[in-house]
Amino acid sequence: MSRIIKHQVGDIEVIALTDGTGEFSNEQFPETKPDEIATLIAAAGHDTIKTNFNAFLIRTKDHLTLVDAGLRDLAGPSAGFLPDALAEAGVDNDDITRLFVTHMHPDHIAGAITPDGKAVFANAQLQLNEDERALWSDPSNFSGASEEAQNYQQLAQTVLDAFADRIAPFTGAADLGQGINVLPLPGHTVGHSGLRVSSGADQFIMAGDIVHAQTLQLANPNIGVVFDMDGGQAAEARKNMLDMLATDNIPFSGGHIQQPAIGRVAKSGDGYVYSSLTD
Repeated sequence: MSRIIKHQVGDIEVIALTDGTGEFSNEQFPETKPDEIATLIAAAGHDTIKTNFNAFLIRTKDHLTLVDAGLRDLAGPSAGFLPDALAEAGVDNDDITRLFVTHMHPDHIAGAITPDGKAVFANAQLQLNEDERALWSDPSNFSGASEEAQNYQQLAQTVLDAFADRIAPFTGAADLGQGINVLPLPGHTVGHSGLRVSSGADQFIMAGDIVHAQTLQLANPNIGVVFDMDGGQAAEARKNMLDMLATDNIPFSGGHIQQPAIGRVAKSGDGYVYSSLTD
């Protein structure tokens, strides 16, 4: 099975990389009734809440940017295939000049370091939102939090330490050059960010984690996930993003869009429907 999908945006190449697959439990959507969850996943022809773990390559004239780095070995045998996806795309770790991190949850950063804490991408500058960097670099922000959250912080700190001499923080809607612009999407985390890729008349949006379970959250964008730090703000970012994607008919993907993981959304009642570009 192929772990990559290529998409051309003008003269910029975007490649979606599948790091793996997973499933969520009902408990990870605590404000949604089990009956609604069951109805929505049945309508999609599923019997579980399925998800993907995705990363992306963006190839411009002067840079090869990796967007997020996957789970490595943290989720067992169903994920951690980013090295295979990069190899299929013909990319060596040392080819990557920028590592853009949408946010510092483990499924987006674990693959940036080896199990002993060394940087995997020796030539890459680490780009992330400054508020995100500040949040995860201070253990006191997680004082009294769950053991899981504190483990998240320790992993994030290890990544920051591994790239300490080549971190390039940005703020807000930064212009990263050569047709790549940051889209602030706070709520999931304080500095959660996506990207808009533009070349000529073409656009593509990498929408981060606005959607974790598309069978639930596209049909009902009010459904939140337990991983959101600010559920209300995350819902607002999700609704605004989905409305823009549907209104402007922009191809997109995200950290958890299921394969084939590049497509479009269209309005359907109070929600949205997804169609891949290969449909």
